[in-house]
Amino acid sequence: MSKVNSQTVIIIKMIFERAANTFVSNPKALFLIDGVGAILSAILLGIVLVRLEPLFGIPKSTLYLLATLPCFFAAYDFYCYNKVKDNLGFFLKGIATINLLYCLLSIGLAIYHYEKITYLGWAYILIEILIVVFLAMVELRTSKKLIPKKNTTP
Repeated sequence: MSKVNSQTVIIIKMIFERAANTFVSNPKALFLIDGVGAILSAILLGIVLVRLEPLFGIPKSTLYLLATLPCFFAAYDFYCYNKVKDNLGFFLKGIATINLLYCLLSIGLAIYHYEKITYLGWAYILIEILIVVFLAMVELRTSKKLIPKKNTTP
């Protein structure tokens, strides 16, 4: 790996670490951020992009599917934000995992419909994935700091 690439990796790791350290003292804020983001995704995918389907090229059925899932994520997030008091790391790890699976689904559906999707559609999908992956990585780093390490020595 070149010096520039290794420096970039170090910088990215530092960004995730700083973000995680910020949320360790208030991990519930991540649920709120994630929930608001999920609602925004649902609105953009299920209303805005559906109306502008010719511009983005993503079929309506795919948009509706991708818009429905964040509604469930938002319900999970707001439940955790309001009700969960213990094991926040476990619940953060759960939403992070679900977010990453959602990104894989988005990529899979985009590849499946690659002939129909316009450059604007690809731009939307890739930007959303970048944002969701960033958030999921921060959630995972934060959860790792919150979940106590098990002692492996007898």
